[in-house]
Amino acid sequence: MTKFVFVTGGVVSSLGKGIAASAIGSLLKSRGLSVTLQKFDPYLNVDPGTMSPYQHGEVYVTDDGAETDLDVGHYERFLGVSMGRQNNVTAGQIYDTIIQKERRGDYLGRTVQVIPHVTDEIKSRMLALTRAKKPVDVAIVEIGGTVGDIESLPFLEAIRQLRLELSTVNTLFIHVTLVPHLGAAREIKTKPTQHSVKELRAIGIQPDILLCRSEVPIPQEVKEKIGLFCNVPTQAVIEAIDVSSIYEVPLMFHRGGLDDLVVSMLRLDAGPADLSAWQQYQERVKAARDSVTISVVGKYTHLRDAYKSIQEAITHGGAANGVSIKIDWVDSERIEMDGPDALLGSSHGILIPGGFGDRGTQGMVLAARYARERRVPFFGICLGMQCAVIEMARDLAGLDGADSSEFDPQTPHPVIALLESQHGVTKKGGTMRLGAYRCVLAPGSHAAEAYAAGEVSERHRHRFEFNNDYQAALEAKGMRVTGVYPELSLVEIVELPDHPWFVGVQFHPELRSRPDQPHPLFKGFIHAAHEERARRAGATDARTGAARS
Repeated sequence: MTKFVFVTGGVVSSLGKGIAASAIGSLLKSRGLSVTLQKFDPYLNVDPGTMSPYQHGEVYVTDDGAETDLDVGHYERFLGVSMGRQNNVTAGQIYDTIIQKERRGDYLGRTVQVIPHVTDEIKSRMLALTRAKKPVDVAIVEIGGTVGDIESLPFLEAIRQLRLELSTVNTLFIHVTLVPHLGAAREIKTKPTQHSVKELRAIGIQPDILLCRSEVPIPQEVKEKIGLFCNVPTQAVIEAIDVSSIYEVPLMFHRGGLDDLVVSMLRLDAGPADLSAWQQYQERVKAARDSVTISVVGKYTHLRDAYKSIQEAITHGGAANGVSIKIDWVDSERIEMDGPDALLGSSHGILIPGGFGDRGTQGMVLAARYARERRVPFFGICLGMQCAVIEMARDLAGLDGADSSEFDPQTPHPVIALLESQHGVTKKGGTMRLGAYRCVLAPGSHAAEAYAAGEVSERHRHRFEFNNDYQAALEAKGMRVTGVYPELSLVEIVELPDHPWFVGVQFHPELRSRPDQPHPLFKGFIHAAHEERARRAGATDARTGAARS
């Protein structure tokens, strides 16, 4: 039967439970086991789709159109598999299901309570992973929030019950906790971890393994102390110290013996770990000689988690090209105030990511114009593509006042307009064009060259789309449509053929990028940025030589 690993977190939030769960999954997969991951979020939103990026960070979209937590992105990147709607469950979904059942009379007049009805619904979502056509060997379930939070209690009670039902040999509790180092005292403190485990034990959960986040290595005597006071074997106290890249975490956990512990405690029939792919990735990163500066011009740059997948995809593209990446996060509103020359002059490539609303969009339009006129490699994603179209419509096609009807409903030239399927839609949650759709590529385009294919499938999250009424006018001025969703003739990709690299896409390619399989468009974009760096270096050398002569 499927074995369960439950990952909880204590002391403070943002300890990296999602990274830890993903790394554990990748280690088990490297030992020949089939693995899936599932995230339970305790908030009452049905999904994060209507939440502000400043509240939640990135909304990660799966092939089946689910709007999920950003940790699902980590799951896919570390395991190299596609997740779906069942891999992210919220308290809102749980309570919505229960209320619908109660309204139908499914509970036969009984009082509906947290125990057993809420906990039973939570357990059913977990056990559903075992009922697939081909059940996996291990299901890793991450419980969101921090131990001690009121909203997390039903989920913790559910996993406590599951251990009783499935037995200890089929379940494992891993607790991610904080072991702070006080610089002034030069001491590592174990008390926060002791209190966190005490909270868990008070509700009936005894952790089997502790992952101890720390800024410094944890001495053996400290591990022994933690084990003694937390009722955990010393060898099950695993240090999780800060590393330069999240992709080093599987290697660090393996050195600490974590995968051996999990395999032993769950009595799994597993082979030795093959971590060659992770080692090769780290070698490529460390071997990079040149550095390329990529400016990400967005409206949520104050919170990097809003662009988590963008950041990772850029990193993957850098490793594939053998270059290190310096990301310059540029607030698009600053470009509106200070101009693009002051903020983008050192960029070897300019990327404009997705977003919603008109705040900061004129700065994005200016950034797109700067990239077009200065011939700096440009990559526009979703809103970024739309801003590039607006800029070309205004400046190349001479369509004064051209805009998106999202930003200006009265624009005389709505080059970006509401999708036909969105007319009449009033509800915000889960109603956008979501999930994977196919895209047919034009031969000879940057996109076709990057993909080395004639047709691809990519994930979407948008309501507004390129207005086909303006395609002829824009193509007459040099823009080219190079990707189309043929069923509805929706424009998916636009390019400037006479530009070193100017590509805008309506979809979100960053969601499909993996460390060992970088997305082709990001790989191509970083390659173009690297060539731009070399061109500038050559021009500088030529000027220096001329000055000397």
